Amino acid sequence: MWPGQQPPGGEQNPQAQNNPYQQPGYQQPNPYQQPGFQQPNPYAQQSQWNTPAPAGPPQPGGAGGGGGGGNRTKLIAIVAATAVVVAAGVTGFLVLGGKDKDQDEAAGKGGASPSATAESSGSASAPAASSGTGDNPRGTETLQPTVAGWKVVVNPKRGVAFDVPADWEIQSPTLSQGFEWEDKEKPNGYDSIIQSGTVEYKSKWCTADDDKDGKTDDTALAVAGTKGAEGAKSTDEIAINTPAWWVFGGYTEPDKKSISFDEKATAYTTASGIKGSYAWARSTNTPQKGKCDSDGQAITFGFKNSKGDYVSWNLYTAKGVKDELPRTTIMQILSTVRLHGEPTEG
Repeated sequence: MWPGQQPPGGEQNPQAQNNPYQQPGYQQPNPYQQPGFQQPNPYAQQSQWNTPAPAGPPQPGGAGGGGGGGNRTKLIAIVAATAVVVAAGVTGFLVLGGKDKDQDEAAGKGGASPSATAESSGSASAPAASSGTGDNPRGTETLQPTVAGWKVVVNPKRGVAFDVPADWEIQSPTLSQGFEWEDKEKPNGYDSIIQSGTVEYKSKWCTADDDKDGKTDDTALAVAGTKGAEGAKSTDEIAINTPAWWVFGGYTEPDKKSISFDEKATAYTTASGIKGSYAWARSTNTPQKGKCDSDGQAITFGFKNSKGDYVSWNLYTAKGVKDELPRTTIMQILSTVRLHGEPTEG
């Protein structure tokens, strides 16, 4: 049984802010049979998302990972947002806003003006992406990792930190990443799943131009981050209902038949003492056939932050590939998840 008819809520999304946990008549483990909850769209006056997408199968580019997801899935990257800028080539979009320091941060390495359309030259102009060995855009150089030789990823919005190996690339502190796909049952025609406080592993693991538009798109091998889960009733619900959506958005969309997932969550306590639950989802024989397409897998750990709000740590990665991320590494990263500071949001 599929875990739900829409992804868990908890991150701001200009297209669809769905919260399945707040629907009437919620019953575990499938809360999504009721009509979808739709929050107001703060970007309705500026959004360009209703523009028809060019034909051809776009690949998620630069600021994320996963398979191509046909011609309906788009990787999305949202940066502290007051205006929407659509990336060329339909690989994703950037929501850029603020002034002075915020604009410089959103512009990334290229220093482009936030008011300009981002060019999709293989990375969808990934905002403030770190090289993995140079400056840390999250400003966490002074924080000490719990694993020797690793580095710290912080999500101030959720009040969460975790460690990753030194060759992972920490993203801008204002960046949210995820996937959007067409869904005609939604009022705006789209649905999505996104998270913030993100980090990538091998951001240029695969590069392709499957839509033959002359612009190459990069696919990361793995992406991890944290997101909210407003309205959830337990960490088990979060763990069971979330990871299949990362696999769907990143590797199989529009197909759900190739995805399997844990129907029971596993209780888990991190090294810092955070108690919660995790569960896995994975795909087998995805129908996507682009150069960078592969099967995928994802893990979600649901827990509470210092405010007592439900949040989740998520990691999705390619499956069955030569450089597949070892499960032992994934679990070691999970073990480092800890509370950090006072959350600025739930």
